[in-house]
Amino acid sequence: MDYGLLMSSFASEAPGRKFTQQSLLYESLRHAILNGDIRHGSQLVPTRALAEQLGIARNSVLYAYERLAEEGFIAASRHGSVVSCVALPDANASATIEPPVSRLSQRVASLPRDRGTRGVPSPFQAGVPALDEFPVAQWRASMERAWRAVDARDLGYGYHAGHPSLRRAVAEYVRVSRGVRCTAEQVFITSGTHTSLDLCARMLADPGATAWLENPGYQGARIAFQAAGLNIVPIPVDANGLAPTDTHWQHTPPRIVYITPSHQYPLGSVLSLERRWSIIDNVVERGAWIIEDDYDSELRHSGPPLPSVQGLREAAPVIYLGTFSKTMFPALRIGFMIVPAALAAEIGGVIGEMSRQGRVADQIALADFIESGKYARHLRRMRRIYQQRREAMVGAIYTHMNDLVTVSSDGSGMHLTMRLDAPLQDRDVSAALREQRISVSPLSTYCHQGEDARHYNGFMLGYAGVRPEQADRLVSELGAAIRALMN
Repeated sequence: MDYGLLMSSFASEAPGRKFTQQSLLYESLRHAILNGDIRHGSQLVPTRALAEQLGIARNSVLYAYERLAEEGFIAASRHGSVVSCVALPDANASATIEPPVSRLSQRVASLPRDRGTRGVPSPFQAGVPALDEFPVAQWRASMERAWRAVDARDLGYGYHAGHPSLRRAVAEYVRVSRGVRCTAEQVFITSGTHTSLDLCARMLADPGATAWLENPGYQGARIAFQAAGLNIVPIPVDANGLAPTDTHWQHTPPRIVYITPSHQYPLGSVLSLERRWSIIDNVVERGAWIIEDDYDSELRHSGPPLPSVQGLREAAPVIYLGTFSKTMFPALRIGFMIVPAALAAEIGGVIGEMSRQGRVADQIALADFIESGKYARHLRRMRRIYQQRREAMVGAIYTHMNDLVTVSSDGSGMHLTMRLDAPLQDRDVSAALREQRISVSPLSTYCHQGEDARHYNGFMLGYAGVRPEQADRLVSELGAAIRALMN
């Protein structure tokens, strides 16, 4: 294998993109592994030898290999770095089997109103970003430029798929940052993840169809699928994400599989590469769909964001969902969904009949914010802030609550999960603390069945709104409040 030729060929297929040496090596190797050009079980060239061969720094090679190992593409062995033997698709097989879009239900179900807290959130409230750190002045400048660009043609109902400038900006951003395979024509702007889930549930499945949800999992998906009349089958999760068995695939085959692979909600596990491929292969075989909710993917505190499931396979039956509520601010109410290219026109027609776009200036402003690089800089800054706030929170928990809870090892996103070791029930504790204006989310409420809830007695604790200098006092008060309930 000529690695230099591999890198130059990959770069030539991405004109206009600027690569560092390490990112080019990583992306070209990843692409070659996915395409089968580097076979599974093959040994990669040792880092020192490859650095000399390519005339680049050894650290660049180490970086590329570490990322590939972190994502499960290669593994260390006695003989060096070896390509992992995961179940990849046959290179000679067709790219995918495109499942048809279902008939839309005549019964239009609407989602409940957003139950988000108005005003200043509770210190431990999960799912709310650090609003005090948002660059308001920069956003205001983007909004002012947007309004100067708006003319009379933009004051109607708007583009049903979203403003073209935002669709282009989103497509370019997720291609580079998340490894998503898409063009702007595959991007559809929505008013958030709840809206995207509602659209998916009604477009992809008829009432009575089976939808798999992670257990414990995101309540918003459960509400959307129940509202669409779908039959929900809870699938357990473990340290490697969604864990369906052969029995699940054989006896309750799904029409929709909903996953949060980058940061499972609420437990925080990451879906392993082997399971990603297994789910894709099983879904293709059954003519089903994957809804990939890329929750908190941009807020990983150690290492770069993990690649998307959607990008693993050309024309995979995956609807990719994203939102700006967590990375920007909730009141923006802008999300997006990315659909397979072969179905973009058909799905676009359905969306055009089901919804009407508005807030054109906001969409133009967001496109400007992304294209100017302000969004990427904002994310880098927020990752540092959230990491500092998480470390301060965990330190305070070990100091004041070590005998009451066990904190999970996950270090991503804006919340942490912890098991309640005290002889109390999480729902009872949450209700009692609410009377003291302390907001903690009981883990058991994220379970789909009462029996499963017994295994998840703990809390989801948001730290985005807790400054490092506040953590010790707030956690001390939380610990004292829980101890008072034990007396």
